[in-house]
Amino acid sequence: MKAILLAGGFGTRLRPLTLNTPKPIVPLLDQPFIQHQIDLIRTIPDIDEIILSLNYQPNVIEEVLRTACPSKPNIRYVCEPEPLGTGGAIRYAAGDTTSTIVAFNGDVLSEINLEKMLALHKTRNARATIALTPVENPLAYGLVESETNGNISRFIEKPDPFDITTKNINAGVYILEASTFDRIPLETKYSIERSYFPSLIERNETFLAYIDTGYWLDIGTPDKYLQAHRDILDGRCTSSLYEIQKAGGPTIQDGAQVHPSARLERNCYVGHNATVGRNVHLGEHAVVGRGVTVGPESSIYRSVLWPESSIGAGVCIDGTILGHRCNIGDYCQLGPGAVIGDDSSISPYTKASDT
Repeated sequence: MKAILLAGGFGTRLRPLTLNTPKPIVPLLDQPFIQHQIDLIRTIPDIDEIILSLNYQPNVIEEVLRTACPSKPNIRYVCEPEPLGTGGAIRYAAGDTTSTIVAFNGDVLSEINLEKMLALHKTRNARATIALTPVENPLAYGLVESETNGNISRFIEKPDPFDITTKNINAGVYILEASTFDRIPLETKYSIERSYFPSLIERNETFLAYIDTGYWLDIGTPDKYLQAHRDILDGRCTSSLYEIQKAGGPTIQDGAQVHPSARLERNCYVGHNATVGRNVHLGEHAVVGRGVTVGPESSIYRSVLWPESSIGAGVCIDGTILGHRCNIGDYCQLGPGAVIGDDSSISPYTKASDT
């Protein structure tokens, strides 16, 4: 079996963060996001190769993962000649393989039970199986209807309130038989959602829904990216990636220096070799990345600070995402919704927010 991770997106909703850091490797508690998916895939022992389908800044992704996963073999990198859409990318990455394929969208943080999904696919001898997840507000997504026997019956794109017959949406995880790929044109932009899946329904092929009620989140916007950190720190999303102390107390990684007068709330994170200064307050869900320096009397709340930034004295950061190597001057106030790109310098006493 093969796994394909669709990691070629531009991450436009997360800009400016993704101008230098492609979305698949944005850090979650200092780990590349896609590493979570890699670890999830490795719960299936029959998968002998993981193929990363790349397009945007492929060399950056490959370099980061070779450093982050040096002991994880059988990862192959395939770069699309041009953006081919979800279906075209899967066909291109699959090459001439004839085996079963597990495919992931590149922006889904999930705890889906792949073993159960695969067992259903094999038991029913399905041509394709799609993971569905129920959400409270399905209007923001396309709906997927299924019959009582588990067969997919209909996709509803951009539903209005009168179209809501289910709360199940496409969770972005698929099990596909390579023998069905003959309908996907080679090296042509082609959508798996709008073309491939409807073709299965039209041909009355066995196309199954696997409904999973576990954790699921699309991390593709700043708000959702911050939520992912909250959910991990609060224990709502767990992974072998994240060695979070669940029994109270903050998470402080090796090499971090925390001043004795600093006050750290229960669900915050201090990365490797970070420095937290005198009388600093790290509130819940404050994430201070690797090598970050936080100056005296500063406060960080509900924010994510990417590695190697420098925070001055008396700074207040609340609900903000800070890119790599930023320099925040003394007594700045960065409020909810602010997203600061890599290598930014902000003058002392500046006030900024997106509200």
